[in-house]
Amino acid sequence: MEPSETFACCLVGGTFDRFHAGHALLLDAAQKAAKRIEIHVTSDQMAEIKSPFIQSFELRREVLLQWAEKHAPGSVTIHQLTDAMGPAPVHKEADCIVATPETRGQCETINETRAENNLPPLAIIEVSHMQDIDGGIISSSRIRNGYIDQDGHPWIEPHYRTKTLLMHPRLDAELKTPMGVLFEGPEEAPEVAMYAALEGLDLSTMALIAVGDVTVSTLLSMDCIPDIGLIDGQTKRTPLLKEQQVNTERFSAILDAQNPPGQLTPSLLSAVEKACSSDLPTLIDVEGEEDLAPLYIHLVAPIGSQIIYGQPGKGVVLQQTTLETKTRCRNLLGFFEVE
Repeated sequence: MEPSETFACCLVGGTFDRFHAGHALLLDAAQKAAKRIEIHVTSDQMAEIKSPFIQSFELRREVLLQWAEKHAPGSVTIHQLTDAMGPAPVHKEADCIVATPETRGQCETINETRAENNLPPLAIIEVSHMQDIDGGIISSSRIRNGYIDQDGHPWIEPHYRTKTLLMHPRLDAELKTPMGVLFEGPEEAPEVAMYAALEGLDLSTMALIAVGDVTVSTLLSMDCIPDIGLIDGQTKRTPLLKEQQVNTERFSAILDAQNPPGQLTPSLLSAVEKACSSDLPTLIDVEGEEDLAPLYIHLVAPIGSQIIYGQPGKGVVLQQTTLETKTRCRNLLGFFEVE
């Protein structure tokens, strides 16, 4: 319903992970409807049931406080939600509640419980989902899965699928700087750095993506099959001997991609997207070079994915896919030239 009056207290509940345009729309409806807003945010314990990559309660709360200070100063309080309904069934001051189409039923159940408690029903203000530019719903889950940013924009620009991108020479120094954490180790024993990089990672909850023949081979020698591996048959741009090549039989699926040095091609992007959408350990065999592949991988991979690659003469670099790394990669691709 559309509010025809100003309510006293509006309840809003949710996880509010990676605060996005849809969240802002929901809160804006509450702010327009009522003099006071109570935002009830799911606890870390509840959020972890959805995904291990949901932001902490304190971080989600801080972002909401920033929204409140800017848009509804002095009229918002934020509370921790420890069960599905929260205080709504027994709240005596609240007189309305905000819902999305899929939570309206829960709000109606709340009103049934309120009736049993001799409380008046809450007016339900239903807010439609905000859509992204392709017509999909802007949601935290789609953001965590790596499809869109918080404003609903896709990370992969349409022309990436049809055009080859050429690296500009001025990006050389920037791209040689490790994007993640460098774990040092002797070049002749790459497993030393690899063990250090993997220590503490829960690989049952995150994707491990290995870039480079030595990196993939080292993981396989440790009996660790990455979810995705990318190889080009070379190390330091020198072809590997047959006995040094990756045992491709360890992977359930093999994809081929063509990607010349210094370029990012639609062929590589297509292979990365197919691999990221597969549940099987997948190897991408690149004809050319895979050195620039992490730029596409970060843009496609879900939040929380771990990308690992070698740093010649130093060790291995481990970089987690986050909104920040996605943004950086998208910005870097803006400096590439379109062929």
